[in-house]
Amino acid sequence: MASNPTSASLGVIEEATAKAAPPGSRKYHTYDELAAILPESNCPTELWDGELTMSPSPSFYHQEIVARFYEGLARWVRQHHLGKVVVSPIDMVLSPSWCVQPDVAFISNARLSIVQRVIRGAADLVAEVISEGERQRDRMDKRALYEQHGVQEYWIIDPEPRTVDVLRMENNQYRLVGLWRDGEVASSDLLAGFTASTTVLFTGEVL
Repeated sequence: MASNPTSASLGVIEEATAKAAPPGSRKYHTYDELAAILPESNCPTELWDGELTMSPSPSFYHQEIVARFYEGLARWVRQHHLGKVVVSPIDMVLSPSWCVQPDVAFISNARLSIVQRVIRGAADLVAEVISEGERQRDRMDKRALYEQHGVQEYWIIDPEPRTVDVLRMENNQYRLVGLWRDGEVASSDLLAGFTASTTVLFTGEVL
């Protein structure tokens, strides 16, 4: 599910979802129902507890940070033959009524069966770059969602204070691996040896 949200593309989505719900009812959908009626696009579109949510396209700066993190992680994963890395937009279907589009997702070799037309299940590692106005969703809502569905490591990359939080699943709960600030180097607990410089992420400056 998911083109930049032009009025034309949003109109198609609204018309299709309206047809899928009885008049006056709560617009509750499953992912497969929506996938059958919605056109393929790049519009930031997620399914939260059966309700379709749409957001404006992220900023250029946001996408720069996403690209830098993706490039570093994808290079590391390729070099060590660890699995696959994908960048948004890609649907990650967590249940029939929950589908999100993480900024970056890593799926290990042992779990590549979840890589189908979309990701059918929780990726091993997910990274989200916080967008303006989305702090609650990324820091709280998605943290809880990813913890519930078993994402093993969650990177929260926050451009405003220039920080990176890394959370690791332990006994079915997230623990904080570390919080790195501007000028420091964040590291993964899941992928031993993988690091990401905050300076590179937030400025593009090559160290």
